[in-house]
Amino acid sequence: MVGVSIAWQLQQRGYQVTLVDRRQPGRETSFGNAGIIQREAVRPYPFPRDMKTILSVLPNRRVDIRYRPTGMVNAASPLLSYWHHSSSRLYKKIVPEYASLIQLCLEAHAPMIEASGAGHLVRREGWLEIYRTQEKLAKRVKEAEEARELYGVQFTVLDREALSEKEPQLDEKIIGAIHWLDPWTVADPGGLVAAYAASFEAMGGRVVQADITGVTQQGDTWTVTTSEEAFSVDQVVMALGPWAGQWMKPLGYHFPTFVKRGYHMHYATQSGAKLNYWLMDAEVGYLLAPMNAGVRLTTGAELDRLESPADEEQLGAAEKVARTIFPLGERKDSAAWKGARPCLPDMKPVIGPAPRHPGLWLAFGHGHQGFTLGPATGQLLADMMEDKPTAIDMAPFRADRF
Repeated sequence: MVGVSIAWQLQQRGYQVTLVDRRQPGRETSFGNAGIIQREAVRPYPFPRDMKTILSVLPNRRVDIRYRPTGMVNAASPLLSYWHHSSSRLYKKIVPEYASLIQLCLEAHAPMIEASGAGHLVRREGWLEIYRTQEKLAKRVKEAEEARELYGVQFTVLDREALSEKEPQLDEKIIGAIHWLDPWTVADPGGLVAAYAASFEAMGGRVVQADITGVTQQGDTWTVTTSEEAFSVDQVVMALGPWAGQWMKPLGYHFPTFVKRGYHMHYATQSGAKLNYWLMDAEVGYLLAPMNAGVRLTTGAELDRLESPADEEQLGAAEKVARTIFPLGERKDSAAWKGARPCLPDMKPVIGPAPRHPGLWLAFGHGHQGFTLGPATGQLLADMMEDKPTAIDMAPFRADRF
């Protein structure tokens, strides 16, 4: 989503752009997410700091977060920095910076949805964050009220009766919900990225499906070498998601990147049951979404190395809980999909010029919100490349902060 959106913006502004991807656009991380353009997500996910939560994670049986010791050791330094930046003092400063990006998401997606003819994939009805206990719902409502006051987030609170009208198939153990009104939901996230890529090509952009084998600079010219051909270009944008950190090392940059992996599976429903809204089971930590391919269950975070083999235990644990609240049917996929969210310790992406290489631009580290933030990132980076004023202050996202 991030790379395609940047390419779209630059091509639309009159540049001649080649988009290089090892797979078809929309088939990597953006393919597997929950499909929500999250205007309400003005707070990034902090590392747990309270001892009760940390102790509950250690047995490694929670649905929302799992880890493998080797993955934790491999990412020890960035995870420690992530914990540090999640302190109340630093997090309080990070939130408004992060929110400034989120607030741009809908107006950035809108023209791309229209230009790509993808409106049939998008619903503008918000999504539901469901709760089992009144105490935790009340706590979340308080946070929502603060987000409304500070960042214009719109929501309504649903009691059991109101929730039943929207989702009559939900089990009675779900006592209420927050209906986030601003976000848009997408019935085929990979399909939306593919539609944006097709719109990019219709404007004259070129998509090359190939492996990148090298990126070098000689004078003012960049050479991007792929398994198919080499390109000599004036400017390069690296929007390589979870692979960005390793690709920047040969150029002398050592970003503290790490990944939060995630899984999804699609399901049929029992006896004609219908899921009407995207549902996040907030107290457990998974999401159900009525996608074109079936009801998609997406998991929380798994802390492990990027290329480690899949481990479907977390998905299985989430499925077991999900079946107690909604009548899921059989699995529709032969195996779980696995992807990795590209993360940085201060929970903000890098968007802007590479500090020591003129003509090299960076856009990665969007964590849980690459799908939401791709078009906004494209607008902002294109403005920076054209030396135009940006809609928000870009200093918090500069590469040299590390």
